[in-house]
Amino acid sequence: MKSATIQLETLTCPSCMQKIEGALKSLDGVDHDTVKVSFNSSKAKLDFDETKVSIEEIEDSIKRLGYEVIKSRVK
Repeated sequence: MKSATIQLETLTCPSCMQKIEGALKSLDGVDHDTVKVSFNSSKAKLDFDETKVSIEEIEDSIKRLGYEVIKSRVK
């Protein structure tokens, strides 16, 4: 498992946070229990299985919702 912190564009409302969380939780390979999107810091944090989903696929799911990914850090 890898851990990711994704800096997002500034989130303007709590429903933005909920949409992103829902999209991330729907991805195969993402540990649903670890997905947290912070409205205040505009960051998403999650654990994922890199053999099932890549950070690029995770970022793409956010971008498809219309949000910009500023930077991602994977450990």
